[in-house]
Amino acid sequence: MSNINLIKADERRNSMIHNIPVRNISPNPNQPRKDFDERALYGLMQSIKDYGVIQPLSVRITSPMQNNLFPSYELIAGERRLRAVKLLSWETVPCVIVNADGQISAEIAIIENLQREDLNFFEQAMAIKNLIELFGYTQEQAARRLSVSQSYIANKIRILKLSDYEIELIINNKLTERHARSFIRINDEKERRQIIETVIKRSMNVSSTDKYIDKILNGNPAENIPETPGPRRSFIVKDVRLFLNTIDKVVDTIAQSGIDVKSEKTDKGEYIEIYLNVPKKKT
Repeated sequence: MSNINLIKADERRNSMIHNIPVRNISPNPNQPRKDFDERALYGLMQSIKDYGVIQPLSVRITSPMQNNLFPSYELIAGERRLRAVKLLSWETVPCVIVNADGQISAEIAIIENLQREDLNFFEQAMAIKNLIELFGYTQEQAARRLSVSQSYIANKIRILKLSDYEIELIINNKLTERHARSFIRINDEKERRQIIETVIKRSMNVSSTDKYIDKILNGNPAENIPETPGPRRSFIVKDVRLFLNTIDKVVDTIAQSGIDVKSEKTDKGEYIEIYLNVPKKKT
């Protein structure tokens, strides 16, 4: 996604960096990311411990300074950095202050997170839905804000028809967004859940999943599941002599261990016949 939609937001930023108490920063309620990878978070924590916070957090003031104390702030962007700093028990964190109200803050948070492109596809879909609902956007208006096509917006939102349990199944089993779009072709939730579980059990790719659902929608029995083609295994001997030498080395190794193995090769014209005689006991 392009960063063009953040130009207006950037104009509202105070370019000065402020060290703000961590305890004064509250999370953004419109944070699109719901799943934080613990291992990655600890990796970020180590990086911050070694090199500091390279990119300051973005915050907005929610209540003014009173009695010479710091104001209260709401995080706009930088949830992972804030969490990592909390793990390090730092008292302050570098921030830039954005002059924005709650509505603008929500929009910036959603757009900035979407443009990082590291949300899973359900988190992306939910963020886009929140953007539309918060600001009353049409799909066309949301598409313009995010510099994407309207069909992109429509396809993203459609996968949210799946239940929370189905979404959890899909994410935990690393199925793709194309799998999810295929599943929503089934209207009955119970039947759809069974199909998802079957796809997971059989490790079906997108193409096989589409064919499977096509058969069900056409009235064919659910048991008629297309086989998922496995990886083809091929062994190509570029030089037959190399192959024969390998066999000879194996025979020599067996013989050195005290086993009286006998090997005979016979040229049959179109092929070579190899005969091995290996006694069960050492001589």
